[in-house]
Amino acid sequence: MTIGVWVGFAVLLAANALYVAAEFGAVGVQRSRVRRLSEDGHPLARRLLPFVEEASQLDRYVAASQIGITLSSLILGAFAQATVAEALAPWAARTLNLTPAGAHSAAVITVLAGLTAVQVVIGELIPKSLALQFPTQVALATVLPLQWSLRAFRPFITMLNGTATLLLRLFGGGPATHRHLHSPQEIALLLVESRDGGLLEADEQLRLQKALQLSRRTAGDLMVPRERLTMLNVDTPWDDVVRVVAASPFSRLPVYRGSSNNILGAIRVKDLVRRYVSEGPIGLDKLARPLPRLPVDLPADRIIGVLRAKRAHLALVVDASERVAGLVTIQDVLGALLGPSQPAPTPKAAR
Repeated sequence: MTIGVWVGFAVLLAANALYVAAEFGAVGVQRSRVRRLSEDGHPLARRLLPFVEEASQLDRYVAASQIGITLSSLILGAFAQATVAEALAPWAARTLNLTPAGAHSAAVITVLAGLTAVQVVIGELIPKSLALQFPTQVALATVLPLQWSLRAFRPFITMLNGTATLLLRLFGGGPATHRHLHSPQEIALLLVESRDGGLLEADEQLRLQKALQLSRRTAGDLMVPRERLTMLNVDTPWDDVVRVVAASPFSRLPVYRGSSNNILGAIRVKDLVRRYVSEGPIGLDKLARPLPRLPVDLPADRIIGVLRAKRAHLALVVDASERVAGLVTIQDVLGALLGPSQPAPTPKAAR
């Protein structure tokens, strides 16, 4: 075989490896890293950023990579049959004493088997491993060829993506998009690997794992049940109010009327003392501030957001029948997140 044949093999294998590396690099790269590089003026990062920022653009990017992989593989196979197989057939006929047709078939099978092994190793496994280990560098290095491929393959990408979407809808599915997503199990594994690699301290990994598990818990899991709350009846004599407040370590106490299920709100001990000093004994219902209500099945990771939106430190947890099941505070959520060894900096609420 001539040097031109070997150059042809090298070019086609390199093209296959390029498209494989580009696909895994674009999917695996961290958007925040690309965004920072783009803001710092990196020219390749500026070209790559639109493709990793938007799912639809990433779909087109991956489609161009897959078309490139398919075309380079098909062309490589056809090229091998037209060159190596044709050169190998006469040798197979003489050595194995085969007919011309049999020798040609044997040569084609041998070439395809050897080519498949070479392509899997050089064109698939090696570039994939490099892209997974160095996603940022690989994604940046391959963005220019992929941009050119996007222009060249534009009609095919539109046609193939449209056909795939149509078929998915016929089977009751929706269009699939490529996003930088990880399952909770994958994130937990990444945390363990980061700790083992020295990027995270043990306590940092533990806190991040707790944050990951927080979404699996609900307001009902974190709340203090109503039966365990320190509460004040709105008709409680003032001397008893002072005694309860003095004995309580909490900065806020719920106030109810008649039944503990009929909670009017919560009083701040600071407000109670201030009003007592300036005006003397005053009705508790005038000091009680309304409390927001959260469903008992609200995911725990959303509690802080709801409380911040309502500018409240605590909220009532209600069941499906709107009965008060308990009370949850920001401290409860932070305690579940940080653990008992890291108390939340917010004031204590009624328990």
